[in-house]
Amino acid sequence: MEHVFTHSSWAPDRASSYERLEFLGDSVLELAVARELYDRFPEFTEGRMAKIRSHVVSRASCAVVAKELGLDRELLERAPELPQDEAERLAENKNVLAALVEAALAALFLEHGFHEVEQSIVDAFRSRIDYALTNHVDHKTELQEALARDGRAVSYSVLEVEGPPHERTFTAAAVVDGEQVGVGRGRSKKDAEQEAAEEALSKLVLADDPP
Repeated sequence: MEHVFTHSSWAPDRASSYERLEFLGDSVLELAVARELYDRFPEFTEGRMAKIRSHVVSRASCAVVAKELGLDRELLERAPELPQDEAERLAENKNVLAALVEAALAALFLEHGFHEVEQSIVDAFRSRIDYALTNHVDHKTELQEALARDGRAVSYSVLEVEGPPHERTFTAAAVVDGEQVGVGRGRSKKDAEQEAAEEALSKLVLADDPP
């Protein structure tokens, strides 16, 4: 579990950080959630299951679970001597928190195997599954409608495409008024745009909140 809490900024090299575990854990999480949706909802179409899964495995969702599991506190305890504000910034960063969850899942998978950890993964993410089932999670439409009320619009651009053709990872940006307001990653362009829209929505809500 040592590498799970090793951020690249203090690892001797990137391969010694949690990034390799994060890569594996992403697939472990997707499989556990996909299996749960497939077994639990035999009436759901492929499209509906894909949309729910996309929300559950998103960075925002993983960050929520990381905090629920106390991984932010664990990172602070295991961090080397860093300025307090820098350590706290890392522990609050959504991308870092999401990476911690995925790295932890990969470490558990490697140690115990998928069958032994599958139910625990589903239990940890059950609240996110239930949220996706009962709430509107089409973030692109939600963002478009929110901006339209102010006469604004959003566009999306692909920033990066990684991996071989059969296992691509897309990074997309949501752009409003010429400004990049959200970035997302996903296994498809649509998934990446959904996550970018979710991040843009969170910033929009914060901007609208009174001081």
